[in-house]
Amino acid sequence: MARRMSVAIGAAVPDLARWGLSSDADLIYRTLVTMGARNAHGLAVELGLPARRVEDALAELRAVGAAAGDRSVWAPRPPAEVVEALRRRRLRPADRDAQVRTHHAVVRRMAGRHGVAALGGELGDGVRYLPTRELTRRRLAELMAAERVEHLAINTEQSFDAASARAAAPLSRQIIERGVRMRVLGLPPADRDLHVDTTVLDHPFLGYREAPEMPMKLLVIDRRQVLFPADPADLERGYLEISQPGVVRALVTLFEQHWAQATDPREHGMPHITLDDRERELVSLLALGYTDLSAAARMRISTRLVTKIMRNLMDRLGVENRFQLGMVLGAARQTPMPPATCEENR
Repeated sequence: MARRMSVAIGAAVPDLARWGLSSDADLIYRTLVTMGARNAHGLAVELGLPARRVEDALAELRAVGAAAGDRSVWAPRPPAEVVEALRRRRLRPADRDAQVRTHHAVVRRMAGRHGVAALGGELGDGVRYLPTRELTRRRLAELMAAERVEHLAINTEQSFDAASARAAAPLSRQIIERGVRMRVLGLPPADRDLHVDTTVLDHPFLGYREAPEMPMKLLVIDRRQVLFPADPADLERGYLEISQPGVVRALVTLFEQHWAQATDPREHGMPHITLDDRERELVSLLALGYTDLSAAARMRISTRLVTKIMRNLMDRLGVENRFQLGMVLGAARQTPMPPATCEENR
């Protein structure tokens, strides 16, 4: 007996699970973007999900403005608009105000300790003002070159300018390869899957977590020195470099509190997928419209082996049927072909 199945290639869509939505909502949004408008019943049949889970996921999508519709038909909002809406939700004025309050509290504590009322004067031992971003980058490179134990960072940006990205990536790789442990906290990014170099993401010395809110931008070098912006609203005004032990300890404690509450985005987002040559060839053939029988003949393997390969892929990626498998593989850019349908022979 043969039944229809789709090997669908996901469009360039945001990973909604990374923005706090359920995995069901993420899968259904990908399906709508890739396959077009659908009704709830059709989604339940195609994805092999219970009707209640589909309805709950659609309600989530409606709540964040990612999809609109009713029981008759649901259509997705364009991915770029969804990302922008999610970014605005993450950057509510109250969140920005909280970052400024945290920043000012640190400065007040530092200023009170050193007997100064504001930045710009002689700040005393253990406090240095780096007036430009370029000077800050050079100083950070010096500190990281001498770093030996641990590097902590909090990023409050959801996207980075090219100059910052070029400066940070090689320094991060160098200290990790040197044996320095690195932990990075960040917001869910607006423009790519991760804010860290994906080539070293699985390195045992690198930890990366995300949370919806961050207290302030911060860099901690070996728990001895910290750098943070002089003005959180204008990074061009440079950074403060602090080595005063009490302030450093307080900021390390702040980092640890937020680290404990943050999560690794890979636990909830798209899984990392690596296909071997045979798996990649089979998935590409099915996406082109080959049946299990014709794909087996083309690859010179048995249809039983085709079934086993596909079953293993579904088990590895935690999906329940071939339609879901096609969506996940497409979202991970593991197959270059456009959507197609083929027969699954039994």
